Amino acid sequence: MSSSPVARRGGRLTYAVLVCAVLVSAFPLYWTLVAASRSNADMARPMPSLLPGPRLAVNLQAVLDEADIGKALLNSLIVSSAITVGTVLCSTLAGFAFAKLRFRGRGALLGAVVASMMIPPQLGVIPLFMLIVKLHWVNELQAVILPGLVSAFGVFFMRQFLAQSLPDELIEAARVDGASYGRVFWSIVVPVARPAMAVLGLLTFMTAWNDFFWPVVALSSQEPTVQVALRQLGGGYVHDQSVIMAGTLLGTLPVLLVFGLLGRQIVGGVMQGAVKG
Repeated sequence: MSSSPVARRGGRLTYAVLVCAVLVSAFPLYWTLVAASRSNADMARPMPSLLPGPRLAVNLQAVLDEADIGKALLNSLIVSSAITVGTVLCSTLAGFAFAKLRFRGRGALLGAVVASMMIPPQLGVIPLFMLIVKLHWVNELQAVILPGLVSAFGVFFMRQFLAQSLPDELIEAARVDGASYGRVFWSIVVPVARPAMAVLGLLTFMTAWNDFFWPVVALSSQEPTVQVALRQLGGGYVHDQSVIMAGTLLGTLPVLLVFGLLGRQIVGGVMQGAVKG
């Protein structure tokens, strides 16, 4: 018998299921495009058309007229990027410490981090708002950025990845050669953790970009993020769903761009985790 591995190929049923899954996943985005390119009357029909219409430019112009969407996009980009960089860096540092360093109270601290994931974030809104009022940060972007710079899920996620993917011998060899823990982190840990950092970065960026509850509390219409600006669209006695969908389409494009840039790293990180598992 040959010992060479045999490549497994999916049958027709497998490809049919995958195609159906792709179509179901992509349909909401396609429907957003269809709704954004038609009038509100078209979308109110019992059987609306499934093909894009001619009013996309008109509805996009209405979005720009009704809300400062350009400033909202810039604010969301600043907030989401800052939270993503901070969360990935802090989570990787903390995950490395919990996974590979030996110190007193490590288990109790990790347990506290995991337990904090069970606390609903709404419970901290009132004291957090009182704090930003005392700091005079109401309607300032730092009021949204700083509370999101550390993620308990991110710490636990990076800890689990590094515990499986980073050999202890590699760290010990670097320490024997005289490398500090800072040098070990930047030269050894970061290259190994790059796939997981990309996955965590995308998840964090999407969460920060789509966050509505805390930004609508801490910010106003003069300094909005995308989600805060979208609630200003389609106002009136009858909400213009086409304008709202056009604004939603604009707010979705940056997330798709980030996924396109990090897609290869994300797939690599998932596949690496699957192989190691």
